[in-house]
Amino acid sequence: MTNKTILITGATDGIGKQTAFELAKLGHKVIVHGRNKKKSQEVTNELIQLSGNENLKHVYSDLSSFEEIQKMSDCIKKKYDRIDVLINNAAVFMNDRVILPNGFETSFMVNHMAVFALTDALLPLLKETKTSRIVNVSSMAQSGTMDFDNLNGEKYFDAYNAYAVSKLENVLFTYKLHRMLKGKSPTVNCLHPGVISTKLLHAGWGIGGGSLEQGASTSVFLASSDEVENVSGKYFVNSQQQKSSAISYDQKIQDRLWEISEELMEGH
Repeated sequence: MTNKTILITGATDGIGKQTAFELAKLGHKVIVHGRNKKKSQEVTNELIQLSGNENLKHVYSDLSSFEEIQKMSDCIKKKYDRIDVLINNAAVFMNDRVILPNGFETSFMVNHMAVFALTDALLPLLKETKTSRIVNVSSMAQSGTMDFDNLNGEKYFDAYNAYAVSKLENVLFTYKLHRMLKGKSPTVNCLHPGVISTKLLHAGWGIGGGSLEQGASTSVFLASSDEVENVSGKYFVNSQQQKSSAISYDQKIQDRLWEISEELMEGH
């Protein structure tokens, strides 16, 4: 396994930070993303100290803003001639319906639209490497239904439902992108990290869970293991292929979500 350049979103705490640490220990060049400059810089310095790997850099961007996502993507394109792995890890759990200045409900924007926009922007860099990978952190909390007239919680808003829909969207996006790439680089897979003690779990469910090491393990496996070099369009739990929710395999729903996402992104 050669050393890879790996970008991890939401890497300043929780599972993302642990994933950055584990990959840094393996000797990879890790780009730590956080919401603001100060925290991103601090965590990157801390991870350099802990891992002994000097090859850590930071980027920052508020994923609730298309402008900031674009700015960060432009910055990455200037600094790097390739990205070997993109781990879309960042996510939020919103107890209330909060509409952002751009008109999007926060969980839909951060958990799905930001993934869509950032991946789209960085795809040219990922295509520079024949063995590049995209890893999307989803959840077993996937909705069993998809209401395209309620993407922003226009008709009703329920905190758990909004989160579960966004995690279904991560899987739909993974499968659709896999189909579009037609076996060419990068591979794209998604995963459930486990029920892990994070701020998000506490905010959404008020409970604790497994260790951060457990939570990071499948992301680390999908980012770095030679075992999955040619595996794409799959959903993983505990580093094993599993079935995602039945609805996630519906290609019409995958296509419709992609179409809407593209229109919404172009509208901004």
